[in-house]
Amino acid sequence: MASLSAPRPAVPSTASARAGLEALLAEHGVPATAAPGPAAAGSLTRITEASAAMWGLDWPVPAEARPSAVLILFGALDDVPAARSCRGVHPAVDVLLTQRAATLRQHAGQVAFPGGRVDPEDGDVVATALREAREETGLDPAGVDVLGVLPPVPVSVSGHVVHPVVGWWRRASEVGVVDHGEAAAVFRMPVADLVAPVNRVRVARPGGRRGITPGFLVEDRLVWGFTAALLDRVLHLLGWDEPWDEARVVDAATRLPLRRGGAGGPGPAA
Repeated sequence: MASLSAPRPAVPSTASARAGLEALLAEHGVPATAAPGPAAAGSLTRITEASAAMWGLDWPVPAEARPSAVLILFGALDDVPAARSCRGVHPAVDVLLTQRAATLRQHAGQVAFPGGRVDPEDGDVVATALREAREETGLDPAGVDVLGVLPPVPVSVSGHVVHPVVGWWRRASEVGVVDHGEAAAVFRMPVADLVAPVNRVRVARPGGRRGITPGFLVEDRLVWGFTAALLDRVLHLLGWDEPWDEARVVDAATRLPLRRGGAGGPGPAA
């Protein structure tokens, strides 16, 4: 008699990745058509209880916050898959990231989402995120399906309240560094590589400053601070993350291991 075996789990598809993002926005965000803009300036810097609950963060709100937006853009950004398979997400699914120029006054050299401050002429935070992404990476906004906007997040060190705009790259366009004064690199990062347990760390801020943030150390790229905190939460809510050794802590400047255990929870992101 032939032996019976358990059914093999379905391989996740890029379509299921997009569907997961749409479900996340339906539960926690607002559609692009309801995105706030400069006309409702007060709402752009207000942090609601829903925002704190969704992100699971207790970060101080700047006294005179300036509104900004970032584009968290997922999709099959090129034809190079992840270096590994992952149970939660297709190996072709990437997220678009930039590395800020070393000469910038704030967050110099850090990996970040494309984004920037809301300008008075921007119709809403979606327009801000797409404009900044085009200016920083050269992407064609016409190829981006905006899935919605997640609750805003305060970044006290830079005095901003950031609106995360989530998109899916329906029609990829060429990207690269547009202004070397703003960015040192523009690259895609496979999500399956991000969530690999060997690539997960917690990161101590340089110079002995307070706070431990989530981190992703993939080859020569270290994602930490605000960007990593958002990625960590989004990937967890999507069910794409995997168990990893949370006692592994590295220094943000040297990337060397610091200690194991007893590091405490994430503090205010850089």
